Amino acid sequence: MENREAGGRVPLISKIAYGMGDVGCNFSWMFVGNFLMIFYTDVFGISMSAVAGLMLFSRFWDAINDPIIGGLSDKTNTRWGRYRPWLLVAAPLTAIILILTFWAHPGWSSTAKIVYMAMTYCILVLGYTCVNIPYGTLCGAMTQNIEERAQINTSRSVSAMIAIGVINIITVPFISLLGNGDDKRGYLLVAAIYGCIFAACHIFCFAKTKEVVAVPEKQKISLRQQLAAVGKNRPYLIAVAGQFLFGVTLYGRNADALYYFTYVEGNKALFSTYSLCIIIPSIIGAACFPLLFRLTNNKGRAASIFAALTGISMFCMYFFTARETPVPFYLFSCLSQFFFSGFNTAIYAIVPDCVEYGEWKTGLRNDGFQYAFISLGNKVGMAIGTSVLAGILASCGYAANQQQNPIVLGVIRHSFTTVPGILWIVTAAVLFFYRLNRRAYNQIVEEISQRKNGSGR
Repeated sequence: MENREAGGRVPLISKIAYGMGDVGCNFSWMFVGNFLMIFYTDVFGISMSAVAGLMLFSRFWDAINDPIIGGLSDKTNTRWGRYRPWLLVAAPLTAIILILTFWAHPGWSSTAKIVYMAMTYCILVLGYTCVNIPYGTLCGAMTQNIEERAQINTSRSVSAMIAIGVINIITVPFISLLGNGDDKRGYLLVAAIYGCIFAACHIFCFAKTKEVVAVPEKQKISLRQQLAAVGKNRPYLIAVAGQFLFGVTLYGRNADALYYFTYVEGNKALFSTYSLCIIIPSIIGAACFPLLFRLTNNKGRAASIFAALTGISMFCMYFFTARETPVPFYLFSCLSQFFFSGFNTAIYAIVPDCVEYGEWKTGLRNDGFQYAFISLGNKVGMAIGTSVLAGILASCGYAANQQQNPIVLGVIRHSFTTVPGILWIVTAAVLFFYRLNRRAYNQIVEEISQRKNGSGR
């Protein structure tokens, strides 16, 4: 494979198709992150403590299957490439599991509910891993050009922000409309529709993308070698830490959002209003990442700036409410989402560059294995964010579908504003130390190319 091709431009249709993959991801995983916890507690009738336990347990499962799937995707060898075939096969199967996950049985015994919840959720996590790790790794296989990768990830992030906005705006009224007053039926039908979108988007991504970056043939790398190589990759370790904090902050707050509008604001329909207000800032913020990258010449520094501004904006939201002071509340909501969207683009744009650094530093290229730990870091963060929230709410006396006590209301409010605000600032501090800038990256890619040419094809 020619280096010229690997470092060249990616067709617009491929960038769009790659972005559509994240549309599919969010119609699955963001739906899960935002709505599954309240579905379990308020529709399925599962205790908050059981939900907290599941979220923690599932991360042990992730710790096993994420590296395995990452390694298997690296070893996949087909005429379509290493990563694209996973999208074609795993996405439709995962869509079926998504539907089963949102199939409530409130009349079952507590034990039966917990067993069903654990089985469907763990299989869903495995299915999502089989799609998301190859999908995330695919970006690095499409080109080695740092500018093109920034554009690909901008397409991904803009598409994701549109999808998230649409999901958050339509899901609550959609559940009500399709369920006709029966939330159990409404959630199931919405899951069926979102599952079809999830599968279709990944099939389109498979069809319109191409893997062009050459990889060393027949590498046999032990787990110890791969872990040792990861330990020498400082930019990658910073990226993993950033993803972990990202997962804690994002998913903990997202799981709290519907509780916030339902119990603190007193009207869950305001969640759709809130989501409608932030969708345009989301799209604009995601599209602004290339501008800040050009100014800083460092994707990690760009992510750090976005994270700090996100945290400040969210912290300010605590002092206002949607009912009593709607103008400043929605203003800071829009600002926080604008900066978050820029961060979301930057943090994923970092990952494929770390793969090149690792190959340059150690001579090993293991894209899927490295992306697996990025995914694992994010999902462990998600588990901690959601399980800690669920555990604290349970200990403070949360009762589903009832007026909450003042302590529970305080926890829900802080979990939507001040706590994520502080965590975003911590995330900014971590990513400030990311040193792989544009000049260093281009030198690394050139040296890798020279090594391959010198080794004598």
